[in-house]
Amino acid sequence: MTPFLCFWAVLMADPVTSTTPATEVAKPAVATKKASEPPSEDTPAELKKVPVYPKTVQVKADVAYLGATRKEKADLYFPLTHDKAKPLPGIIVIHGGGFNDGDKARNRELNIAENLTLKGYVCMSINYKLRRTQGQVTWPQSVYDAKAAVRYLRKEAAALGVDPERIGVIGCSAGCNLAMMLATTGSADGFDAVKGEPYQDVSARVTCAVGFYGAVDLINYHDMKMFAKTREEAPELYKQGSPLTYLDAKDAPMLLVHGTADVTVPLSQSETYLKVAKEKGAPCALEVIPGAPHTFDLQPKQRDLRPLVTAFFDQHLKAPAAAAPAAK
Repeated sequence: MTPFLCFWAVLMADPVTSTTPATEVAKPAVATKKASEPPSEDTPAELKKVPVYPKTVQVKADVAYLGATRKEKADLYFPLTHDKAKPLPGIIVIHGGGFNDGDKARNRELNIAENLTLKGYVCMSINYKLRRTQGQVTWPQSVYDAKAAVRYLRKEAAALGVDPERIGVIGCSAGCNLAMMLATTGSADGFDAVKGEPYQDVSARVTCAVGFYGAVDLINYHDMKMFAKTREEAPELYKQGSPLTYLDAKDAPMLLVHGTADVTVPLSQSETYLKVAKEKGAPCALEVIPGAPHTFDLQPKQRDLRPLVTAFFDQHLKAPAAAAPAAK
C-alpha cells in the first residue's frame, strides 16, 4: 500500500476499534502541490519518472515552444553530426495518454524520436495541454498546441537546420488523433486563426502524418473527459474533435498502424477511418499488426516497425519529387 493510501486508511479507521494513537492520526500528510496546481487525477507524482535521454543523438530538452507563460515544453532531437547548413526534414512527435496523461519523454516517445532521428530527421517531441482536474476542458487547446509545434519548427527552421517545406508528424493513441487533425484540418476548419496563439503568421501545414492506434471517430468511441460533456450532451463537439470529420482529397498522406489485440481503442476506429478516406479520396493506408495490443513503439515484439515508418517518411519527406499537399 502506498503512503497516501496508508494515511487515508488511518483517517477512515473506526475511532472505537482503531489501535492507532490519536496523536499519530493527527500527523500531517506528506506535502502536496499548492492549491493552485492540483495534482493530476491520472498521473500521481510518485509515478512520474525522470527521463533518461538517448546518447546516440543530440537532445535539447524543455524548449518553451508555446512561450514563457506555458508549462508545456518540447524536446528537440538532432543527429550527432547534424550540419544546420544542410537542412533535414522535421517530424513532430505527439504522445498519447487519453488526453489526460502522458509525456514527451516517456519510453515510447523516446524510442520513436531516437529511431527517426537516427534515420536523418530532426524530431520535436511535445507536451500539450492535458486534462488534470475534474471538469477541466482542454479541447481544442490540445489541437492549438499541436499546430503551434508545427509553426514553431517552421518558424525556427533556419536556426534548427530543418527544411520548412518538409515537416511530418507521428502520434500514438491520443497523439494519433492530434496527428490526424494536423493532416486533415485547414484554415476553413477554425483551428488555425486563433487569437492569442503563437506564430499565427506561420503555416501549420504538415507534409504527411503517421498515427498509431488512435481514436479518430469520437462519436463512436466513448465519452471523453477533455470535453467535460458526454456524447449525448454535445454530439457536435465530438464530431469536431474527430479527424474523420475533415477527411478529403486535399489531405496530407496518412499512415495508420493498429493492432488486432487492442482493447483500449478498437481496430474498427482505424478501419472506419480508412474506409471513409477512400470514399473521400483522401490519401491513407492502414497497416494491421496481428496480435499487437494498445500502446507500442516502433519495436513491438510482434514486428519491427522501423522499416515501415521510416520508408513512409522517406517517401514523403526525402524523395526529390515529394510535394506538399494542397492548401485546405
